[in-house]
This record gives sequence, C-alpha cells and structure tokens, in this order.
Amino acid sequence: MMPYFRSLPNLISLGRLVLVPVIIEMIATERWPEACVVFVIAGLSDAIDGFLAKRFDLRSEIGAYLDPVADKALIVSVYVALAIVAALPATIAILVVARDVMIVGGFAISLILQRPVTIKPLMISKLNTVAQISFAALVLASKAFGLQAGLSMMILLYSVAGLTLASMAVYFGQWIRHMNI
Repeated sequence: MMPYFRSLPNLISLGRLVLVPVIIEMIATERWPEACVVFVIAGLSDAIDGFLAKRFDLRSEIGAYLDPVADKALIVSVYVALAIVAALPATIAILVVARDVMIVGGFAISLILQRPVTIKPLMISKLNTVAQISFAALVLASKAFGLQAGLSMMILLYSVAGLTLASMAVYFGQWIRHMNI
C-alpha cells in the first residue's frame, strides 16, 4: 500500500479542520450558498474518513484524536456562528457547545488525574453527529436556497436536542463509572 494512502483519513480530517474558518467567514458575511456547499462537503468528509479508516484498516492513534477534534470544531463553530446571526435558536447552540465542553472537560480531568479515558465513539454519539450535521445543513440550505423546511426543521431541531442530551447523559454516566465517583 502506498504510504500516503495510509494517511488519507487523517488528511481528510485535517481538511475538515481547515474548512472550519472558511465556513464561519461565509456565515458571518451571509454568503449562504457557498457556506452551505462547503459545510456539506465538510460534513460528508466525516463519513468518508471514517469509512476509509475502517474499510481499509487505516485507523491510527492520531486519527482517533484528530477526527473527533475536527468534528467538534466544525459543529461547535457552525452552531455558534448560526446562532450569532440568528439562523437557529441560541438554546440549541448552547446545548451543543455544553455537551462538547463537558466531554472535553471530562477527558482533561481524567488525564490530569492520571486516569485517561479511552476514546471510543458510541452509537448515540454517531447518531447525534449525523443529526447535528443534517440540521445545520438544512438551516444553511434554507438560508441559501429559500428552502421551506418547516416540519423537517422542527423534527431535526428536536432530534438534535434529544440526541445531544442523551449523548451527554451516556458519556457523563460512563465518565462517572470510569472515575469511580
């Protein structure tokens, strides 16, 4: 196997990280069609890097950290930016940010106390990521193309809220058990 192919999932994750400030700038300047297209590309890259890593056994230690960091940077940044421009409710952005701060905070505390947590994405977390990316893409598409997505928008909004809370509860429960609290 060619050596650069082994790094392809990590390069895709890095590409997603590079796209974050580009998307945020597009949202801030209300370049909705461009923001929507670039966000969809970034969102799809999450599925592609995961598929490649699993299908071709290209998993790596750096990838185990890089992929979730890229996901969190993308989702948190986009939700905050969309809330700032009032394209989505601030409460959903706060909930999304709070979940990720809780997860990263728990990870950091575990490291500080020399009880590192193994990074392993859960099914609820994967569903949550898909819902969060889908909702943000729908919000961007509605701004970009005048898409009228009333009921779909509400269903995805409540799905994101529910899955974010459920994911937060599961990770918090696992962390409490891991830390023997």
